[in-house]
Amino acid sequence: MNLALNQIELPIRLRTDIPMSDDEFMRFCAANEPVRCERDANGEIIVVSPPGTDGGGLELDVAAELRNWSRQDGRGRAFGPSSGVKLPDGSVRAADAAWISWPRWNALSPSEQEGYAPICPEFVIEVRSKSDRLAPLQQKMDQWIANGAQLAWLIDPIERAITIYRPDDSPEYLTNPTSVQGTGPIQGFELVLSRIWG
Repeated sequence: MNLALNQIELPIRLRTDIPMSDDEFMRFCAANEPVRCERDANGEIIVVSPPGTDGGGLELDVAAELRNWSRQDGRGRAFGPSSGVKLPDGSVRAADAAWISWPRWNALSPSEQEGYAPICPEFVIEVRSKSDRLAPLQQKMDQWIANGAQLAWLIDPIERAITIYRPDDSPEYLTNPTSVQGTGPIQGFELVLSRIWG
C-alpha cells in the first residue's frame, strides 16, 4: 500500500479493511520511509514524522549510551529506534532504545530475530521530540509495561524531566535530574543527563 504520507499532517492513524500481516506491514514501512510507522493491538497503523535533527541526535545519544553500557556489561543486547518488536498484545512497536537479555534473545529462532521479534524488551527508553504530544507517549509507556517491560524511561528534553515506569507502581517523575540509575534488568546502567541535555 503506497500513500502520499508526506502530504498529510502527522501523526495519523490508519485502519485497513483487512489487518496487514507482519510481512505486509514491514513492506508498508519500507515504502513510506522516512516516516515512522507502528501498529497497535487492533491493527491500526500509527504514522508519525521522524524527529527533527536535534531530536534524532538525542535519540542516537541515548541509544549509544545504552549500547556502550550493554557491550561492557555483557548480559544482553541493545537496540535502536528502527528495531520493531511484536508485543504479546499483537502490536508492533519500536522504542528509541531498548535492551533484551541474551537468554531471552537467544531463545528466538533466526527467522524470529530477523522479522518483528515476538518479544517485549525488559527495558525501553522513549525520547520526546518537539513534535510529540505527551499523552500518547505516556500511553505508549503504559503499553510497554503492560506487555512485559520491567523498566521504562520517558525522557523529556523539553521539560528536562524523566518519568520512570515499573510494573505495579505509579510512574516516578524526576525534574532536571543530573543522572538516572538503572535498576532490575539493567542494574549498573547510569545515564548521565549532561550528555543528553547538552
